[in-house]
Amino acid sequence: MPGKHKVRFEPVGIEIEVGEDQTILRAAAEQGIMLMHGCKEGQCASCKSFILEGDDIEHDRYSTFALPDYEKEEGYTLLCRAHPYEDVTIELLNYDEDMIRSGLPIQHAVAEVVSKDAVTHDMRHLVLRLIEPGEVKFFPGQYMDISVPGTEEVRSFSMANTSSRDGLLEFVIKVYPDGLFSQFLDKELQVGDRLELTGPFGVFTLRDSEAELVFVGGGAGMAPILSLLRSMAERGIHRKATFFYGARGQHDLCFEEELSAIAEKLPNFSYVPALSHEDWDGENGMITDVVKRLRGRLAGAHAYVCGPPPMVEAAIPLLETLGVEDKRVYYDKFTTTGEPQ
Repeated sequence: MPGKHKVRFEPVGIEIEVGEDQTILRAAAEQGIMLMHGCKEGQCASCKSFILEGDDIEHDRYSTFALPDYEKEEGYTLLCRAHPYEDVTIELLNYDEDMIRSGLPIQHAVAEVVSKDAVTHDMRHLVLRLIEPGEVKFFPGQYMDISVPGTEEVRSFSMANTSSRDGLLEFVIKVYPDGLFSQFLDKELQVGDRLELTGPFGVFTLRDSEAELVFVGGGAGMAPILSLLRSMAERGIHRKATFFYGARGQHDLCFEEELSAIAEKLPNFSYVPALSHEDWDGENGMITDVVKRLRGRLAGAHAYVCGPPPMVEAAIPLLETLGVEDKRVYYDKFTTTGEPQ
């Protein structure tokens, strides 16, 4: 039977028990500790931390872009890949004191397909009805792991709705020719079929502040940002906010009517779509260039970035040069298993 070991997190002074068959990140999540993380696959480096005490830690496979060999030798670790085999003390390099103790319990759920409508030529709006349990609590902006039927694989997708009090979960999923789940979704999944889910995960959630908000999205990055905007509309949060959404052409735009309705409900909110491969009456160019051209300085703002990795990687340093503090740039960098259609 796998042993258990104490893992202490500094500088927050939190201690948990972690089984040798668990990653440190997963054990923390199961105990309601919300550590910073992104992909959970060792690719994004959001959970990178430093080992202060103890060295008997083994890692599942990860990308050396997220944790180069020289950093691992210096004592850095990825909590989403790390299994402790003795008591260890970890220094958290990236954490939010307001959120770290606010984690929601991870739940396993079964849900049936209500609909899977196309919202663009290559994105599907998947709506699920929870069967057991009837509700899964999550914060707007978080995501669930969905098991791929017939395999041992899971894929992570952000919710687009704000809660499951009505028993529903909504997702916006991009279809990839080689995507394990997205191809199953597009070609095989039928209304009434059942799926297994686990979650919630993620820290792409709205912080309590009066600071200006800047959302930068692309592709299926629409889902968590739409969840945050819907939450703002429901709660009457009237912070100054702008949603910059990048697409190649008009056929890649979706939820336009709803975003216009949110703008009417939230007078300090504006939606700015931009096309990179098609001329039109709106903004043209790469979304990062549009942000730079239209906004200039953003000192004091909070920024939320979600979409394809190249877009996220371009947006983060841009936002920092425009004045957003690095700790106030929150992002989800979607990883893919195939190429977009």
